[in-house]
Amino acid sequence: MSEIKFFIEQRAQGDYAIRKPKSQRASAVAPTQRKAVALAREMNPDADIHVERVRDMGTGSRGKWRKL
Repeated sequence: MSEIKFFIEQRAQGDYAIRKPKSQRASAVAPTQRKAVALAREMNPDADIHVERVRDMGTGSRGKWRKL
């Protein structure tokens, strides 16, 4: 488990922000969730990446995080 973490969350504009814990600003922004994950891995291949759920499903809801 890495001490370095990135959180990928959908912004109001519809794109995806890559943030470090407790940060106010995004480290990077990507147009799709897939590209945001790839960019976060590029930034630090050893980082733990957590992705915000963006679909409403029966088993989970928005605002929940899943680790990749």
